[in-house]
Amino acid sequence: MSNELDQRNSVAGTSLAAEPLPDTSRAYRAEPLRGLDGLVRGDRPVPSPGPHQVVVRVRATSLNRRDLMLLEGTYPVPLTPGIVPLVDGVGEVVALGAGVTRAALGDRVSGTYFVAWNDGPQVLALAYEQYGANNAGWLADHVVLEEDSIVHVPAHLTDVEAAAMTCAGLVAWSALTKPLPVGPGETVLTVGTGPVGLFAVQYAKLLGARVVSITSSAAKAERLRALGADEVIDRTVTLDWEQAVLDLTGGHGVEHVVDAVGLLTLPKSLAAAAYNAQVTLIGAFPAPAGAEPADPLGGKFLSVRRIAVGSRADFEAMNAAVAAHRLRPVIDRVFAFDEAVEAYRYFTERDPFGKVVITVS
Repeated sequence: MSNELDQRNSVAGTSLAAEPLPDTSRAYRAEPLRGLDGLVRGDRPVPSPGPHQVVVRVRATSLNRRDLMLLEGTYPVPLTPGIVPLVDGVGEVVALGAGVTRAALGDRVSGTYFVAWNDGPQVLALAYEQYGANNAGWLADHVVLEEDSIVHVPAHLTDVEAAAMTCAGLVAWSALTKPLPVGPGETVLTVGTGPVGLFAVQYAKLLGARVVSITSSAAKAERLRALGADEVIDRTVTLDWEQAVLDLTGGHGVEHVVDAVGLLTLPKSLAAAAYNAQVTLIGAFPAPAGAEPADPLGGKFLSVRRIAVGSRADFEAMNAAVAAHRLRPVIDRVFAFDEAVEAYRYFTERDPFGKVVITVS
């Protein structure tokens, strides 16, 4: 791709812009420990790209639980006061810094979750630098991306859909494809019906697996079946859902678990897992006081891991599969840029089924 882009970026070594950029544009800034009062809209100078950076005119962005945790001060990486929030987004490249070869003016792109994790194993220094936390994010008319953060989006996705993939989409993909991908004929258990759980259902079916999903209502159960889940268990009706999962698998248990709730459900997820299963814990909810089991592994040999979204290479692999199968994410509701605080409130107080997206331009 780089040779083609080099030809399109015709003035090598200099900055290029599709058109004169305005002096200022709209943006929200986030202040920690103030709740939704810490989300303030204003104007800021339009950023200019440095060497190996691009400016993207934002089309849409979306919310993740991580964004609420940053405001609350409960996320592992502290929120830089005054930073532009949100890590999911899509837009059009409108300016290029010197030396850029991975994108051209007019390209429709997203950005990675981590600023500089391109491939290979993650290390602490790479995990710390994140868009929307300590590097400016997507809740603005324009965002600056490092060239290595650029990811081209599947052409069949709308802007609203493309803005939903960076965090929840990629962490579900990583859960099911690394270190070993789910194989045809295996059974995947998904716990939770937030965006990660919904993506996990879609990807598991794409990979040829049988899917058993845990949910909390009959209405959600029907929607999960429509999404592709083979079996759905309502935990409010079947309290011992781990036993129900074992019964559905002939006592064997499932080969893969994607637990998007966390320590609250981990003991049951472990109980439902097969010998030598892989259990991926994604949620950020704490276990209730005094509820930690004495031996959560139950004597089984299995892998329990926590993962941190994925690298740029993982993002590109996911997009290739999404494009090949024309998969579309589940969208719950779309808000306008002026309604960003209401979008946060809706995400916080309601129970969305799918992504909450904010359109920008």
